[in-house]
Amino acid sequence: MINQVKLGRTGIFSPKNAFGALPIQRVDKEYAAKLLNKAYDAGFRFFDTARGYSDSEEKLGYALGGVRHDIIIATKSPAQNAEQFLKDIETSLKTLKTDYLDIVQFHTPPFCPRPGDESGLYDAALEVKKQGKIRHIGISNHRLHVAEEAVRSGLYDTLQFPFSYLSDQKDVDLVKLCGEMDVGFIAMKALSGGLINKSDAAFAWLDQFKNVLPIWGIQRESELDEFISFFENPPVMDARITSIVDKDRSELVGNFCRACSYCMPCPAGIRIFNCARMSQLIRRMPSAELLGDEWREAMFNIENCTECGQCKEKCPYDLNTISLLKANLADYKDILSGKVRI
Repeated sequence: MINQVKLGRTGIFSPKNAFGALPIQRVDKEYAAKLLNKAYDAGFRFFDTARGYSDSEEKLGYALGGVRHDIIIATKSPAQNAEQFLKDIETSLKTLKTDYLDIVQFHTPPFCPRPGDESGLYDAALEVKKQGKIRHIGISNHRLHVAEEAVRSGLYDTLQFPFSYLSDQKDVDLVKLCGEMDVGFIAMKALSGGLINKSDAAFAWLDQFKNVLPIWGIQRESELDEFISFFENPPVMDARITSIVDKDRSELVGNFCRACSYCMPCPAGIRIFNCARMSQLIRRMPSAELLGDEWREAMFNIENCTECGQCKEKCPYDLNTISLLKANLADYKDILSGKVRI
C-alpha cells in the first residue's frame, strides 16, 4: 500500500500521490470532471491548483465540490500586493465552491514576503487566515535562495519546489531543511517537465524522502491510471528502477531547461521553454511530431534571437538560455540532415 506523508506543522496527511491540476485547463469541463472524480474514487485526496491556471479552479470546484470536506485543496495567488491577494482569495473561494482553503501559496514571488514589508502580502494572508478563509500559508518558488529564506523564516507552513531525481544536492539539502524546520515539502516538476518518462522511477525515487509529497500533472486518463496503480503496488528502488535513474541522471543532470516558462514571453516569439530542451525531448519522446512543420518553424525561429538577454535574466536556474537555444538548434539541424541519428 502507498505511504502517507505528513505536511510538516500543518498536520495534514495525504497519500504520497497528489493530483496536479494545472493540465486540466487544457481539456474540457466534463473530461476534467471525469479525471478528478476517478482520481478521488481511487484514493487521491490532495489537489493542487492556482489562480494562474486559467479555469483549473473552476473545474476542480465543479467536479469535487460535493466532497469538499474529504479533500485537501492547495491553491496559489500570483498577487504582487495585498489588494490583489485579497481579491484572489475571494475568487478562489467562489470558483472552488468552498468557504475555506486548506493551503494558499504565494505563487513564485521573486522575494520572500514577510510581515510589514512593502508588498503587504503576508499581512493580507494573516488577515484572511484570522477570518478562517485559509488555514495554512505556503509559498511556491523556483528560486533556491527565496525557498531557503522562506523555510528558515518560520513564516511558512509549506514550500512547493521542483524536485525529481534530476535534482542536485542543494535541492536534497532543501528537503532536509524543510524536515528540520517542520515545513511541508510539496514536490512539483516531479517528471521534470516531461524529460522523465518513467513514472514508476519518478515515484520510487521520491518515495525515499519521508517528508515529500509529489504532485503529478495529469491531463489524460492513461496518465491517471498509471498513478492509480501505485496505490496498491507502489514502485520501489529495485535494480531495474535504479538503472533507469542512473541512466537518466548521466544524460540529463546539469545544464538543462526545466520548462518552468519564467523566461517567457520572448520578444522574438521563440518558444524558449520547449526549444531550449529539444535535444532531450526529441530523444525521449516519439520524434515524428517534433520533426514536423510546426516544430521546425518553432526551432528555426531561434535564428531570429536578438540576444537581448531577457530570458537569461529571468531564468531562476541561472542558465545561459541563449547558448542553450543555439546548441539545441544546431543539434536539431544535424538530426534533420541525418548527420545525427536518434
